Amino acid sequence: MTGTDEAVTRIAVLGAGVMGETVLAGALAAGWSPDDVVATVRRDERAAELRVRHEVEVTHDNVEAVSGAGVVVVAVKPKDVATLLAQVADHLAPGAVVLSVAVGLPTTFFESRLPSGTPVVRVMPSTPSVIGAGVSAVSGGAAATEDHVALVERVLAATGLVVRVPEKDQDAVGALSGSGPAYVFYVVDALAEAGVLLGLSRELSLRLATATVAGSAAMLQETGEHPAVLRERVSSPGGTTVAAVRRLDAGGVRAAFLDALEAARDRSQELAAALERD
Repeated sequence: MTGTDEAVTRIAVLGAGVMGETVLAGALAAGWSPDDVVATVRRDERAAELRVRHEVEVTHDNVEAVSGAGVVVVAVKPKDVATLLAQVADHLAPGAVVLSVAVGLPTTFFESRLPSGTPVVRVMPSTPSVIGAGVSAVSGGAAATEDHVALVERVLAATGLVVRVPEKDQDAVGALSGSGPAYVFYVVDALAEAGVLLGLSRELSLRLATATVAGSAAMLQETGEHPAVLRERVSSPGGTTVAAVRRLDAGGVRAAFLDALEAARDRSQELAAALERD
């Protein structure tokens, strides 16, 4: 990492799929040198792709990758985490921070499978992190200090918004911002299809829907005002917007979003419980 006030921390990304590569790219954007980042993958073609794109070391050997690493990113599928931890547990460098982006798995899952006192930080990222516009919610485990969590925040700083939350809130965060991009894409698709039904071309309708969502989100961020206030400014009494919003309310859209988030949260808890039993 560049700078004179912080020691270089080697980062190992175990399982450089979409989220793993996002953390890797974020670390590079935050100032880490490619020489201080190593990734693991299963396929040779994926390894070649990452070497060309990021100029980092890539290996198939997880044990080799964690050697000397100060931050170990666990980015494999949740069902593969236990096997991975069994491989690397005895090879972690003293004081290494384990950063998990495995959906649903609590820090206790890692702590029970790693040497006593290993600092674990759980992160729930979102896919727009790939373009630096994501959300990452960070929670430290029992042995994670302020310095450990701050280090993880520095690694993720270039991926978008990074917030700290109590670990008990991680499933709710996952339901909202983790799965949230899918809901937004769903809404954009629905708006675009509605535009087509009203007679617009498919290309124009999608462009309008995408720009409307992007502009509205930007306005929320720029003004800092509550969405209800901004919505009222668009809604003239007896006008077209009021008529449309009334139909949305009649269709139970708000209740449907609540049901959707509850379903996502509950499913996350179910998956974690099943893996704990295995």
